[in-house]
Amino acid sequence: MRAEFEAVALPHLDALYSVALKMTRDAFAAEDLVQDTFVRAYRFFSRFQRGTNCKAWLFKILKNTFINRFRQSRRQPEQVDFGAIEEHSEASLLDRSEPGSRNPEELVDDGSLDGEVQAALARLPPEFRMVVVLSIVEGYSYKEIAAIMSCPIGTVMSRLHRARRILQVDLVHHAAERGLVSDLSQFA
Repeated sequence: MRAEFEAVALPHLDALYSVALKMTRDAFAAEDLVQDTFVRAYRFFSRFQRGTNCKAWLFKILKNTFINRFRQSRRQPEQVDFGAIEEHSEASLLDRSEPGSRNPEELVDDGSLDGEVQAALARLPPEFRMVVVLSIVEGYSYKEIAAIMSCPIGTVMSRLHRARRILQVDLVHHAAERGLVSDLSQFA
């Protein structure tokens, strides 16, 4: 069983870590999340249906583990690790030849998002954040996200739309400060 698990599950380790890192925004937390995911997957590997999509199965476990941790953390007082807080220079966004010359995926991937944008992503409910990460950042299709999250495609589309609206409302003044939006009336 161990050899089969390693052959089927371990090739997806990097993809799981990448998504976990984007969800947790912390390398150590992402490593713990992926480790817990693989421990649970190994423990319940007998329930995995051979011939089905192992990657989707692992992502479901990752998602459920993340949500369970999120719920547990909400029951505990919030802890702040001041050593992990980074100052992001405005120059990283203003250096571009013109505003909007890079797509959001590039900004997320290279860490150019400033603290306000990352904070807005962090404020999204976990189901919405997961859909944003899987769709916009990782590039999964609606069908793949639906399989990973065990929900209908319509739910994925709805959550993605609602997440974008929440982020838009949350960040409109921030975008105006950066000179990315000049007319705020269109967002009223």
